[in-house]
Amino acid sequence: MDDEYAKLIRRMNPPRVVIDNDSCENATIIQVDSVNKHGILLQVVQVLTDLNLVITKAYISSDGGWFMDVFNVTDQVGNKVRDEQIISYIQKTLENDEVLLPSLRGTVGLMPSEEHTSIELSGTDRPGLLSEVCAVLADLHCNVVNAAIWTHNARAAAVVHVVDDVTDCAIEDPKRLATIKKLLRDVLKGNNDLKTAKMTLSPPGFTHRERRLHQIMFEDRDYVKVRKTEQGNIEDLKFGPCITVYYCSEKDYTVITMRSRDRPKLLFDIVCTLTDMQYVVFHGVVHTGKNEAYQEFYIRHVDGLPISSEAERERVILCLEAAIERRTSEGLELELCTEDRLGLLSDITRIFRENSLCIKRAEISTQGGKAKDIFYVTDVTGNPVEQKTVDSICEQVGPNMLHVKWNRCHSEKLPEEGTISYLFGSLFKVRTLQSLKLIGSYT
Repeated sequence: MDDEYAKLIRRMNPPRVVIDNDSCENATIIQVDSVNKHGILLQVVQVLTDLNLVITKAYISSDGGWFMDVFNVTDQVGNKVRDEQIISYIQKTLENDEVLLPSLRGTVGLMPSEEHTSIELSGTDRPGLLSEVCAVLADLHCNVVNAAIWTHNARAAAVVHVVDDVTDCAIEDPKRLATIKKLLRDVLKGNNDLKTAKMTLSPPGFTHRERRLHQIMFEDRDYVKVRKTEQGNIEDLKFGPCITVYYCSEKDYTVITMRSRDRPKLLFDIVCTLTDMQYVVFHGVVHTGKNEAYQEFYIRHVDGLPISSEAERERVILCLEAAIERRTSEGLELELCTEDRLGLLSDITRIFRENSLCIKRAEISTQGGKAKDIFYVTDVTGNPVEQKTVDSICEQVGPNMLHVKWNRCHSEKLPEEGTISYLFGSLFKVRTLQSLKLIGSYT
């Protein structure tokens, strides 16, 4: 009865979207008004993120059963969104009540998995792991059409879409699927996986790859810190995000503030994690400056209660740090553009492995017979790749196939001082990571 009543309320108050290109000088303003529902913030942010729009500011409010958010967005080069097709898509998609209803998997799909076989992998990360996985798939005549691979805190996760190399369709034969599952699980286990390696086949329907990667890594507890040591010293942590979590007694909320380097899809990653942890954002502010992002959320658990223990507070901080770090681009960016063929990914990753490269993150895509693959790599010790190694790899891959983009963002420190504006308070000066830790103590 409650579900039917909720549907009636939504039909009486359908979502309303206003897209304004006049009020702000340097951004398109998108306002979304709707009946509130757990997960609706994530799904709105996901629609904008999937269009590769950059959210420069956001104001979130969902008290009293009503959801009202305002987003300032631009395209990737900082211009307003003026493409009528994109504007129409945003309006129609967000005003479609069915889109805003959370699915059982918490995903909104981009591609029906009936067109391919979707494989989910998780296990202990190690040098050459992706190469071994790709070699197994190539030997089994599985062509990788799309994939996303993340690594974090010594764990690896992947969502891989494959088709049969002859029929170019999804693989449905149960015996063949069982063989794929067994061989990939053996690869993931390796010789010393302390955690159980997992390989599953996604059920039919719609799957959002990046949404699933967050869920897979969260379930795999990648947020548990693995500290590297060098000459007996714990690794320097001051390059990481600054996160505080404390109780606001005046409004009975838990307040989360985050300060980190800005990057694409940062808000999506944060909201994914809060949603998966069963928290509701009642109010929030997002502001991005030069290379920095400030986020502040007033949250409660879905049962209506704020965070009530120090252990829970610490877990939230760890999980949000993981959400920010999973997609952080480490090391050297290599972009492969060439004709697609069976075994291409296996050959490329083998060359990386033979040159002692470690793949930290990868995005694999094919369209119209063309492969466009992006890899973020370091050497096996996690240090930057040397120029002579890059030259050798480019020579082995072939002329004009591999484009090199050096990434120096991860070596830059955040400014020593920043300002965060609270919704229900005064300006707050952030000076050092130590001061943040002191303010973050939970009382």
